[in-house]
Amino acid sequence: MKAIVCKKFGPPSDLILEELDSLRPKAKEVVVSVKACGVNFPDTLIIQGLYQFKPDLPFTPGSDIAGVVKEVGTEISHLKPGDEVFGFVMHGGYAEEVIVPGNACFKKPPMMNFPVAASFMMAYGTSYHALKDRGKLKEGETLLVLGASGGVGLAAVELGKLMGAKVIAAASTNEKLELCKAFGADEIINYTEEDLKSRIKELTNGKGVDMVYDPVGGAYSEAAIRGMAWEGRYLVVGFATGEIPKIPLNLALLKGCAIVGVFWGSFAMKTPKKNMENTMELMQWYGAGKLKPHIHKIYPLKDASLALQEMIQRKVRGKVVIECS
Repeated sequence: MKAIVCKKFGPPSDLILEELDSLRPKAKEVVVSVKACGVNFPDTLIIQGLYQFKPDLPFTPGSDIAGVVKEVGTEISHLKPGDEVFGFVMHGGYAEEVIVPGNACFKKPPMMNFPVAASFMMAYGTSYHALKDRGKLKEGETLLVLGASGGVGLAAVELGKLMGAKVIAAASTNEKLELCKAFGADEIINYTEEDLKSRIKELTNGKGVDMVYDPVGGAYSEAAIRGMAWEGRYLVVGFATGEIPKIPLNLALLKGCAIVGVFWGSFAMKTPKKNMENTMELMQWYGAGKLKPHIHKIYPLKDASLALQEMIQRKVRGKVVIECS
């Protein structure tokens, strides 16, 4: 089978397409013939050795997969060869085959095509876990989403509206913000042209926002927390700017607010039952037409490096997908 292989940490151009041996599952694993794999911002960090966890070299990047079950382990009873599925792995998705833990592999709804299925798990799983489990978003609250046009950001905008919040979307260009408005954002902030803190105060009549969803980090984080309401919640989702901010902790004291970490991958692995419940709720919303993942572009497997480069250059709105077979 063909796979994209990272043999040394570096830019996307260092990745190579290789022929590897076919895979065999252990007792609690599933081998999936991959049809599509979503591209996520952590992929760009992992290949450069900049992520929190560094896989042993060589490895194949890619986490969000969709495809057809090829073989199941001896202790797998909920899936069989031929089932169309989507799932999550720590890495290995940019390939024609991947091994998926049985508790992280789900049957794909018939109406959901493979590129959409490969765009769903990490973006919506992360955002729903953040808003529901970590932030406990309530109807009528005000949610600020930074990096709102990206994969997880756009999912947070959709879900925030669905959960009854007023959603303020912040992004770097007017074109990106137009997409956010189309996905339900009530207000928008272009944080390359406007002062983020001042605009937050203006849009909330001085109250501030109840929750900040931050997958961006960098200079915008402190401005966002300064624009937070009393007893707000600041959700630490990621650092797409490449800069991990240093928040003055006196702000947490003065705001009476909580700074809350969000790591959906560990949540999914450590509490698979709760993750399954969240996934089923998301599937119901998708089936009802309430969630509509936005596909920016689809690349063939051989051009995976181009997809990652586009992500690094901040050109992506919504999700980029790699078709693997």
